[in-house]
Amino acid sequence: MNWQEICAHPALKDLPFKLETDRWGHIVMSPASNRHSLLQGEIQALLRRFADDGLAFPECSVATDAGVKVADVAWASTAFLRRHGAANPYPEAPEIVIEVLSASNSRAEMEEKKALYFARGAQEFWLCTDAGEIVFYGPSSQLEQSLLVPGFPARVTLPFDA
Repeated sequence: MNWQEICAHPALKDLPFKLETDRWGHIVMSPASNRHSLLQGEIQALLRRFADDGLAFPECSVATDAGVKVADVAWASTAFLRRHGAANPYPEAPEIVIEVLSASNSRAEMEEKKALYFARGAQEFWLCTDAGEIVFYGPSSQLEQSLLVPGFPARVTLPFDA
């Protein structure tokens, strides 16, 4: 089953899981909590506020050497979107790829995803902890702040977090 067939399959459309594939094309599912979804939405909203000349969007599928990976949030420049439109999955990663850590994620999994996204052309990889702390990475090292969206806060706060 390829990625387009997975996306079109009626039994897989409304699952409460994020779907990805591994390097052999097997479906991998991971559950998302409401906190995860809220952080994802806040990051997307902040990107729309702080980033210029592009779009922020959730659930961005990217073809990698280890299967199709789906970033929780991505930011793509207008130039990227003109090149790729709504390709499914994208053959290269958008400029910024963001993952929100959840209980089902391991650090090793995030390190692998970071490497896969950079191998596909991402310029930055952001990792958001369950507490809303954002860690920014460039291709070769951790960054103090995003170079592409310098005003982006290092912490995402939800209304009930004090």
